Amino acid sequence: MLGIDPGLSRCGYGLVAEDGGQERAVSAGVVTTPRELPLPQRLATLRRDLGELVAELRPDVVVVERVFFQTNARTAMSVGQASGVALLSAAEAGCEVAEYSANEVKLAVTGYGAATKEQVQEMVARLLHLPRPPRPPDAADALALSLCHLATSRTGRLLEARPAAFAVAGGPAAESRLDAALVRPPRGTAR
Repeated sequence: MLGIDPGLSRCGYGLVAEDGGQERAVSAGVVTTPRELPLPQRLATLRRDLGELVAELRPDVVVVERVFFQTNARTAMSVGQASGVALLSAAEAGCEVAEYSANEVKLAVTGYGAATKEQVQEMVARLLHLPRPPRPPDAADALALSLCHLATSRTGRLLEARPAAFAVAGGPAAESRLDAALVRPPRGTAR
């Protein structure tokens, strides 16, 4: 699982592997482009470097942060352009591609969709059993993208297995009891 935190100046990447239900960081860092180059050359450099990275690491899935909202239009444009290059590099390599917003990543990694960057970085270190948060922060963000996709994939597999699990555990009646328990209102409120 290769996470890519798109950026034109610094594009973070982080490869996470899962071994027996345990996640581990395999590779992380940043791809940079020289600011003095014209935009087309910077994008071409990013495409070349990401293509080489994907070819070297050979991920099954490339996870890219979806640009959802930026207050600075110039930043949004450059991040959007870098995101397009990352998506193109993944598609050209034949990789499955997934996209998540920053809030989805925060929620999956920390359990709180409005977590700070520092909280996400600390959880990345904990989940990957690292002695300290990865540096630079772009690499930590890319690792968080990979962890988000792993968590989302696990949840999807659990949901797909749900009918079979409930058939063994007592059939549709058991499923109805569980669904009712999940939507039970807090004490003291009327149904």
